[in-house]
Amino acid sequence: MEDVDFEEEEEEEGNEEGWVVEPQEGVVGSMEGPDDSEVTFALHSASVFCVSLDPKTNTLAVTGGEDDKAFVWRLSDGELLFECAGHKDSVTCAGFSHDSTLVATGDMSGLLKVWQVDTKEEVWSFEAGDLEWMEWHPRAPVLLAGTADGNTWMWKVPNGDCKTFQGPNCPATCGRVLPDGKRAVVGYEDGTIRIWDLKQGSPIHVLKGTEGHQGPLTCVATNQDGSLILTGSVDCQAKLVSATTGKVIFMV
Repeated sequence: MEDVDFEEEEEEEGNEEGWVVEPQEGVVGSMEGPDDSEVTFALHSASVFCVSLDPKTNTLAVTGGEDDKAFVWRLSDGELLFECAGHKDSVTCAGFSHDSTLVATGDMSGLLKVWQVDTKEEVWSFEAGDLEWMEWHPRAPVLLAGTADGNTWMWKVPNGDCKTFQGPNCPATCGRVLPDGKRAVVGYEDGTIRIWDLKQGSPIHVLKGTEGHQGPLTCVATNQDGSLILTGSVDCQAKLVSATTGKVIFMV
């Protein structure tokens, strides 16, 4: 039997599990590809949770993140225009009004703030409670938001006139204003879907039980004319609903 040399061999550089990772051409750390971005905006010091482009000119962006900060910046060169200061928790919602004159940001604590874009001045703020979602009205300076207490809020900005839509006793997890600006669809943690009349403040249709979802809703969307609503849930289903009749047309 031949003698075995027990002298330690020179260790190759490996990862924390001991595997040797061979570098790959054009790949950084074998995980990331080359950076082909035209502009990088890097003022956030933690994860970025939300981004939105201004709908009128598509020249501005707003970002919000885990660092409790939100920024408005120019797309062409990444220049910071202003910081949406004063948030107390992670900024999870951000967006421009339909005409891009206002920008709103909301954090997890429920603090919402609105700035006038051209003057960079804060014009309105409100504390609504734990925030689930936020969206601008498609035709007016009106802001909607859903909170963990089941309320959907609607404010005229900047005068602050407010209307609330009380859902079931559970979080309003997602929402969308229909293109006609007269109705909104809101999904809830208990699987319920409600289509609200924004003027009357009452539900037009309520889908629950087998018509709704069997778990919390995570997303809602509408087609261009607002005749159809698509909902998604943690129950692994998506449902296509008629906004007119409130009936489920198709389910996957």
